[in-house]
This record gives sequence, structure tokens and C-alpha cells, in this order.
Amino acid sequence: MTEWLDKQKKQIGNFRQALQERIESKNPRRELTTEETKRLNKLQTIAEKLSRGENVQNRQLQTWLSVDEYAQIEAEWQEQLELRGELKDKPSE
Repeated sequence: MTEWLDKQKKQIGNFRQALQERIESKNPRRELTTEETKRLNKLQTIAEKLSRGENVQNRQLQTWLSVDEYAQIEAEWQEQLELRGELKDKPSE
């Protein structure tokens, strides 16, 4: 029984590997340049800080985000401030 199970696991592993190779051959991934790799690493670091609830400086965001990406964050922050302002104004009894 264990031989049969081992054989099944090996076949599944081979199938997954063959499938992955086929996907990669059909859709080859482009290699990142050193500048793109550096930007990706910095953005991942920023994302990790934010997921831990730590603060990230605006200048760091401006450095590593594009102008459009930073503008989007700025617009979303303004929206948050407006929502918080509305929630602060509670109706009187």
C-alpha cells in the first residue's frame, strides 16, 4: 500500500513539475533590471512595515512610488480624513 501511495505522490509531483515547465515555456518571465529589483525590494519592505502597523514616512513613499501611485495614496488619505470627520460629528439626542 505504501509503495502505491509513494508512486502516486511521485506521479503528482512529476505532473506539477511538467505543468509548471509548460506554463513557463508558454509565458516566459522577463528578467528584472537591477533598478527594478531594487525598487521591488524597497516596496516589499514598505508593505511589510505597513502590514505590521508601523509608520512609513511620506518622503520614502514619494521616493519609491510613481507620481500616479503617490497621488492615489494621497487621494485615498483625504477620503479617509473626510470619513473620519463625518463619523466624529455625532447627532445630538
